Amino acid sequence: MTERERTRRAFLGTLAATTVGSVAGCQSQFNPLASTALDEHAATQFRQGLLNKGYQDVSVPDAVERAWELPANRGDHTAAKGSPALAPTGDLILADDTGRVRAIAPDGEVQWSTTITQATRGSHGTPAIANDTVYIGTYDGALSALDLETGRRHWRTELGDAIGASPTYYNGSLYVAVEHAAPSGSVVAVNAATGDVQWRDSRPTDHPHSTVALDREHGRLLFGSNDGYCYAWSFPDLERVWRYDTGGDVKAPIAVADGTAIVPSWAETVTAVDVTDGSERWTFETDADVMCAPAVHDGTVYVGSHDDRVYGIALESGEEQWRYDTGGWIIGSVAATRDHVLVGSYDGRLYALERDSGAVAWTTENRGHVTSAPLVTADGIYYAERAAEGDPDRPGMCYKLVPT
Repeated sequence: MTERERTRRAFLGTLAATTVGSVAGCQSQFNPLASTALDEHAATQFRQGLLNKGYQDVSVPDAVERAWELPANRGDHTAAKGSPALAPTGDLILADDTGRVRAIAPDGEVQWSTTITQATRGSHGTPAIANDTVYIGTYDGALSALDLETGRRHWRTELGDAIGASPTYYNGSLYVAVEHAAPSGSVVAVNAATGDVQWRDSRPTDHPHSTVALDREHGRLLFGSNDGYCYAWSFPDLERVWRYDTGGDVKAPIAVADGTAIVPSWAETVTAVDVTDGSERWTFETDADVMCAPAVHDGTVYVGSHDDRVYGIALESGEEQWRYDTGGWIIGSVAATRDHVLVGSYDGRLYALERDSGAVAWTTENRGHVTSAPLVTADGIYYAERAAEGDPDRPGMCYKLVPT
């Protein structure tokens, strides 16, 4: 064991001994704002922060080429797959539907690989990374913490029957939607150092797997569920304050901007909801289900639909600014950058579209269906796809693109 590992293990042991975890459901014993020895914010997490805005303050190259590809997802489940996350080490952390988590160097070399579940659907979430630790949920209902440097597991906590959502990290706690049989569900807060359950609310139903958004400015914790509702709790009190019925499954993360929750739904709508009281501000209608994670930046919402289109929608009014037809379902996540939006399609392409017009800047052809959120870094663009037609002999790949 290295000196770093001994120091890290001693730290976690000390913190576990001094942290008081509350009984599940007893929220009076849990104070999300209490001081902690852990980092307040994650180094990285899904959708680039607590509000799930999906904006990356970087520029996309004018033209790209593929630097490398690495086999990843092999299953046939059509839900969006996990996205690469950039660790402070410079490596990518990718969880896939085989049940493994890998650290991948920028040159494509695998630094470590850890299998954390034998569940058929593995993991579809994107890791949160904080305190030199990788946090990820799996389709066996467990949340796990892995050492960032070695991939060794610190703890594993069983929370339900499945976790399809990505964990949201804040101030030493992880917030995650959990699926239960029946169908039913819950939202849980877990101590990031120990894995102990700090708080749980079991009122959401029907297999929630929307990633939690946390709006500290307006004091709200929000996420959606397959029962069609967007749910909101007060924060830090964690009392349920409202729910909004979209009329269709809410499967994707909810983005929050300027006190407005952007809620995609299988009711073939994208709805703007006031985070304070749950009132509807506007509803935008598409021609098919919406399970794409929206991105929001500079007054515009960017979202895709099963109608094959990407839309630019005014955040204030809900008016359409532009649309682009990709020729395939869009069920992954839109990533907004300084001048472009990146989005994958079931037509097997990744698209870079101009943010102000929706015009195509470039596309890439891929093996399978691109359903992860593209990650743009200083040295390239990374993204993952599901297997083509669910054929395990033709796995979906993780790709790196670089400027040409």
